[in-house]
Amino acid sequence: MDRLGQLLLLIIFCISLDLTDAIAAPAKASAPSARDKCPVCGMFVAKFPNWVASSRLKDGTTYFFDGPKDMFTHYFDTQRYTPGKRQADIVTQSVKEYYSLQMIDAKSAFYVSGSNVYGPMGSELIPFATPFATEKDAASFMNDHKGKRILRFQDITPAIIKALP
Repeated sequence: MDRLGQLLLLIIFCISLDLTDAIAAPAKASAPSARDKCPVCGMFVAKFPNWVASSRLKDGTTYFFDGPKDMFTHYFDTQRYTPGKRQADIVTQSVKEYYSLQMIDAKSAFYVSGSNVYGPMGSELIPFATPFATEKDAASFMNDHKGKRILRFQDITPAIIKALP
């Protein structure tokens, strides 16, 4: 293979690496606009910036929620709240980390349930995640705010969400 062929292969290889990274990296959820309503409860999400959660779908649609509780409610019954969409269509979910107020991957968080800290819709799952907080921080919060337990994303069930008043 001549030098031009090797150079062409190298360029194609580099481009394919960039495309792979772009496809694999979850897009950051944008902030909700003043018109964005939670598909679960109908509240205007931008009024509660410290509680914003989001789900991005394969088709690029992003739904915003006024807290993790409504995000999970939507996750467990996607078609009810967004007809024509399925749970399998969701590619990323984000929640606001409690201390830093930064959007984080919902699946990486520790959630404190049953605390005396309330969100816009009452009882809420309070998210904590690195690099801003650790499970130890979640445990400390749980003790300080009368929380009941620490959960991971995969531990949260429809029954747990329904039990949150």
